[in-house]
Amino acid sequence: MADLVQYYGTGRRKSSVARVFLRPGSGEFQINDKPFETYFVTEQQRVSAKKPLVLTETLSTFNVKCTADGGGVSAQADAVKLGIARALLQFNAELRGQMKAEGLLSRDSRIKERKKYGQKGARKKFQFSKR
Repeated sequence: MADLVQYYGTGRRKSSVARVFLRPGSGEFQINDKPFETYFVTEQQRVSAKKPLVLTETLSTFNVKCTADGGGVSAQADAVKLGIARALLQFNAELRGQMKAEGLLSRDSRIKERKKYGQKGARKKFQFSKR
C-alpha cells in the first residue's frame, strides 16, 4: 500500500476547533464533506479561510479536507485559517517568516467570559434599589 502524503494542522478560535489535512492535489477544498462555497457563505469567511494558501501561493497545489466543530461559522473560518497555516509549516518550514509577518500563526485566545454568581452576567450586575 502506498503511503498517503498529508500534512496536518489544528486550528482553534473561540469554541471552534478545525482539523485540517493538506494533501497534494489540484486545489479542491472540503469542509465537513461539503464544498467550500456552500459551507462558507460570505466572502469574508472565504477570504479568511484561504488566506494562508493565497499568501504562500500554494492554492492550486493542495487539496484541503477539514472537519470544523463548535462555535459559529466565522469562528470556524478563522480556525480553518490557523489550521492551514500550521499544516503549511509541516510542509515547508521556510514559510514561517512570511506567515508570521501576516499574523497567521498566532492563536486568537479571546473567549467568552464566564457568568459570575450574584450577577446578571459576566460584568452586568442586578439592578440596585435603595428602597
